Amino acid sequence: MKLPRRAALTLATAALATPRARGADLSNVTVRAGTFKGQDELILAAAGLAGTPYKVEYHEFNSGQLEIEAINAGALDFGGWSEIPLAFAAAAHARVKVVAVLKGDVNDQVVLVQKSADINSIADLKGKRVGYVRATTSHYYLLHMLWQSGLKFSDIQAINLTPTDGAAAFRAGDIDAWAIYGYAIEFALAEGHARVLRTAEGILSGNYFVGVAPEVLTDPHLRPAVADHLTRISKGYAWVESNKEVWCETLSPVIKVPLPFVRNQFFHESQPDRLVPIDDAAIASAQQVADTFAKIGLLAANVDVTPYFDRSFSASLT
Repeated sequence: MKLPRRAALTLATAALATPRARGADLSNVTVRAGTFKGQDELILAAAGLAGTPYKVEYHEFNSGQLEIEAINAGALDFGGWSEIPLAFAAAAHARVKVVAVLKGDVNDQVVLVQKSADINSIADLKGKRVGYVRATTSHYYLLHMLWQSGLKFSDIQAINLTPTDGAAAFRAGDIDAWAIYGYAIEFALAEGHARVLRTAEGILSGNYFVGVAPEVLTDPHLRPAVADHLTRISKGYAWVESNKEVWCETLSPVIKVPLPFVRNQFFHESQPDRLVPIDDAAIASAQQVADTFAKIGLLAANVDVTPYFDRSFSASLT
């Protein structure tokens, strides 16, 4: 599932009953689930929710774009991403469906600069080497921050880097600033050479998407397994929300980030995470993202994200 860490909503309702409750035999079913380091697999284990009546095969990713690509290629059943990869997926006619919206934190989406650099505002990035991850939240909020400061994307030396390559480049001083997300921020801060220039609050909607391969929606065995997996993840996030300190102590050694930095991210979220049904506002926000990238010529002007949303789980997300 995507980078947000906690969700306070439980999915268990009569319309989305767990397979165990309905007596379905899912022992031969395997859910191939995308996850991020220290996320779903660890959360379910810590919350005592890992004992599924089906198998879960976790695959670790460092971006939502890669999860969409894996689903489109038939290598993954379930994953999560932000609004930005969905816009590019729609443009590429990818085989993917969004089934739920995860409202989440945006304070873990920032522009970092070298601690010693004479950069005190986004306007100071003019002419500077700025790393970002193409087709992700970092691409989108960096673009908007520049616009708000009277700059264009072409006014900076924008360098598309994977999170791993971006970390190495930033550590070596090969880039002056880095638009990045998640625990890569804490790694950089922990190394002592970075500071936060600005967070993405006020730019990003906080909408993240839970998505599946289209065949999940009609598969009589895979669909109930994925539904149960969603229920467990939701309960797991609720457990995290009620046990933040325990969770931070559990997570810190796994992601190799000092405990104070893990606490900092968890206790300074912009909003509590919660899983909600797809609504018209969520679709409109996703369309705005696609239109923004069309405005700068990265996407065609007629990209429509609406067909990539499936509301068949909405009655269950109460």
